[in-house]
Amino acid sequence: MPKPTKGPRLGGGPAHERLLLSNLANALFTHGRITTTETKAKRLRPVAERLITFAKRGDLHARRRVISILRDKSVVHTLFTEIAPQVEDRQGGYTRITKLGFRKGDNAPLASIELVLEPVSGKPAPVKRDAAPAAAAPVAETEPTEEAPVEETETTEESAPVEAETETEAAAEVESDAAEKSDDAE
Repeated sequence: MPKPTKGPRLGGGPAHERLLLSNLANALFTHGRITTTETKAKRLRPVAERLITFAKRGDLHARRRVISILRDKSVVHTLFTEIAPQVEDRQGGYTRITKLGFRKGDNAPLASIELVLEPVSGKPAPVKRDAAPAAAAPVAETEPTEEAPVEETETTEESAPVEAETETEAAAEVESDAAEKSDDAE
């Protein structure tokens, strides 16, 4: 059983909150981005992400569950046929909330919630550092009065020869303008 949310609900009662979130989700899937208050956007995010997860499954039972929440067959069709294939490779995070400032009339904090439909970028695998073998390696004990011999190695770096700079007309013009300005300042 889902855990009830603490604190005041959006709207009045739980039924009104479900209807409000359903309408917000309909608008989000229809337009791709909506502007609303931060509180409504934060409450909409898990609902929208759960519906997109159902749409990714794509079976009849998932479609019926989404229809029971959204109540608009055209929006459900859009969700299953257009949005779900675009986020097929994404493991989560289908929405993005951006804070926009405050509303002029009542100073309510506004936020924009939008669908993230960009393809997932192939991030390189994180480099794992082997700190455990280095720490587990036994340290050779030396007497405190003796100093360990230090190896001296000679390092030389060779650099590529520097090409002579060729002066272009634009560079010459800039230099002449700078010279004229310095003469005028004196």
